[in-house]
Amino acid sequence: MSQKVFYRYNSSTEQYERVYPDRRQRIIVTARPYIWAVLLVFVVGAVLYNVVELPRERALRRANERLENRVELLGRRADEAVAVMEQLAERDNNFYRAMMQAEPITAGSRYAGLERQRILDRLDSLSDVALVADVTSRLDRLDQMLYMQIKSYDELASMTDSMKTRMARTPAIQPVPEKFLRTMASGYGVRLDPIYGTKKFHEGMDFSAPIGTPVYATADGTVKVASWQSAYGNMVEIDHGFNYTTRYAHLSKIIATPGQTVKRGDLIGLVGNTGKSTGPHLHYEVRYRGAPQNPVNYYFYDLSPEQYDEIINLAENAGRVMD
Repeated sequence: MSQKVFYRYNSSTEQYERVYPDRRQRIIVTARPYIWAVLLVFVVGAVLYNVVELPRERALRRANERLENRVELLGRRADEAVAVMEQLAERDNNFYRAMMQAEPITAGSRYAGLERQRILDRLDSLSDVALVADVTSRLDRLDQMLYMQIKSYDELASMTDSMKTRMARTPAIQPVPEKFLRTMASGYGVRLDPIYGTKKFHEGMDFSAPIGTPVYATADGTVKVASWQSAYGNMVEIDHGFNYTTRYAHLSKIIATPGQTVKRGDLIGLVGNTGKSTGPHLHYEVRYRGAPQNPVNYYFYDLSPEQYDEIINLAENAGRVMD
């Protein structure tokens, strides 16, 4: 490229004199075409980058769109799963755990340990990163809810096993054959003593029955007493655990032995007229924490609602104490 030559008219000499640029001017003149070339390349590159899409870029863009759609779909599915788990959690607290008399699981316990969201929040705020972080957070929440729900069901299953044991050890059947429930001599409550003629609190129920009538254990347990017990005569006392005991008095024969493990419905003795008794009958008591309970509330296993109403009516109107 030819270098431009500049002249300046000198009026004193009336001649044109050549002008030599200084160093700065020479640098500018020399660099100007390169600067324009760089700017032109930058502009063209920017236009190509923003307007023209290369095949590789097009493929990456489409792959990214597909990825975003899949992540969005995962997010919706995670939301649906979390909604289902929240319903299960509500049912767990308000039905299953209430039914089993277990303390409800607090929200703090259900969602404890979800700390990764705080870490994700500190990551770059790019849209793709934010989207993945959001889905990850929801999946973390779902994982925690699933873990707590499984743990809750395991606890309830354990409680169910314990409840089965407790139910088996709770007095729940009649101690004598059903026909003798209709020949009740006395119910639970204040009655006249048949010997002294004074009012006293009758701590059990008396069933009039022939001597030799079978007497059954009303729940699982361990025989605590099987011997003569003063006014009770021949008596069997069974410790059922869970603070329950039952007594079967005035027996003609004791079949159970001390320390024996019995099941509900096992034969433990025969009706008699021993001890302080005015006639053949069974005196039956249910005690909870040592305090007498109304036995009529413990026949719920083998009586229909109609039979239960009948036994309550008999218990309330039977006033002839036999012991």
